[in-house]
Amino acid sequence: MPARHQRLTDSTDEIDAALAAIRTELGLDAEFPADAVAEAEAFAADPQLPEADQTDVDFVTIDPEGSTDLDQALHLARDGDGYVVRYAIADVPAFVSPGGPIDAEARRRGQTMYAPDGRVPLHPPIVSEGAASLLEGQERGAYVWTMRLDAAGDVTKTTLERARVRSREQLTYETAQQRIDGGDAMLALLRDVGELRIALEEARDGASLDMPEEQVVRQGDEYVIERRELLPVERWNAQISLMTGMEAANLMLREKRGILRTMPQPPAGDVRSFRKEVRAIGEEWAQGEHYGAFLRRLDRSKPTTLAILQAARRLFRGAGYDVLHNGSDASQLEQAAIGAPYAHTTAPLRRLVDRYVLVHCEAIANGREIPQWAADGLEGLEEIMQSSGQLASKLERESIDVVEIAVLRPRIGDEFDSVVVDARKNGATIQLIDPPTEAACDTDAEPGERIRVRLTEADLGERRLRFAEVQPS
Repeated sequence: MPARHQRLTDSTDEIDAALAAIRTELGLDAEFPADAVAEAEAFAADPQLPEADQTDVDFVTIDPEGSTDLDQALHLARDGDGYVVRYAIADVPAFVSPGGPIDAEARRRGQTMYAPDGRVPLHPPIVSEGAASLLEGQERGAYVWTMRLDAAGDVTKTTLERARVRSREQLTYETAQQRIDGGDAMLALLRDVGELRIALEEARDGASLDMPEEQVVRQGDEYVIERRELLPVERWNAQISLMTGMEAANLMLREKRGILRTMPQPPAGDVRSFRKEVRAIGEEWAQGEHYGAFLRRLDRSKPTTLAILQAARRLFRGAGYDVLHNGSDASQLEQAAIGAPYAHTTAPLRRLVDRYVLVHCEAIANGREIPQWAADGLEGLEEIMQSSGQLASKLERESIDVVEIAVLRPRIGDEFDSVVVDARKNGATIQLIDPPTEAACDTDAEPGERIRVRLTEADLGERRLRFAEVQPS
């Protein structure tokens, strides 16, 4: 679907300064220590490839246009009345010496940080965007998951091995969607498997926000906000990653070794509050319908849907990591949005925990002892991922604040429809219906009420946005 553009009329220099200030305040620096760069260059000059060879498999990658840190490549085929899915994940462990300078810096960073004016990568780019990335036409090492599925899309058998692979083509989401719509035989299976997995997710009471993609892009002397609804292929592709994470969790649960990504069910009070907000926004949500099913059926092209999806983020709180041990209770280790145990394993170039999960799973799948460095590395990993996740969320939230202020600043004095999402002694937090923006507001209204508000302050330097309720005349 075409992207919708909104140009920012504020001074580009002023926006640049505000975004740079956020990075400085958060202590984010894209530069790597000299010893980490030297180690990365040595690994890139002489990569150690696995002996197993799967270069005859026609893998392809599917990523946003311009991506260079390619974590995953896939191939699908028919298997009787079922399917076989091969999913190759970048062999990052082959480029990191345990306890070495890259390892130390990656444990300090935790994950790649994304901001409108650039990113702060987890690994030196010569590795993450070069030697380890599954670039088109390049022979690379990978952890290759092979999952056999029955006709309903359920996994019946999973294997995992380190092998050499070669991606045949780097596809964008748009190109992949065009190929599927045009009848590409292999990619059409991605649609089939994706739809089967979505149906299984619904049966598990899983839930997904599927937020439209919003990016702030610098175009010459101005910034442009691009908001794009997800293509179907993006949802199907995401299901392959989710399926792989579920299989990783199953492997580690079998041995009670490893680390899972968990999230609790939303508290009943949060669901009730969300239902009130949905009603105030003007959407029908049937009693008894699970919130996941409700979110799935919303029309993504309506402005009110984006406001509802923003409000629904409060149902997806409390995500964390749990290291497995002999006393671990699988029933307490689900990822509620997925409706099953789950582990991060498909993005090792961008997320530290995935490297440890891959190594644990490969050893378990092949009946070998887990390498000591990987087992020892779980100590403190929960805290690293939690703190880096909080930092990434703060960077995203504050960067979005800058963009929203820049968009709204020319509209001081304008009125907007909004919903109260939180009340405090000195006012409330509201969410505008369009554009879907959260901000402070001077009002005595209760959470869930729909009110008319006027923009009273939009200060880019102070990063402050405030509204006041419009009282009926």
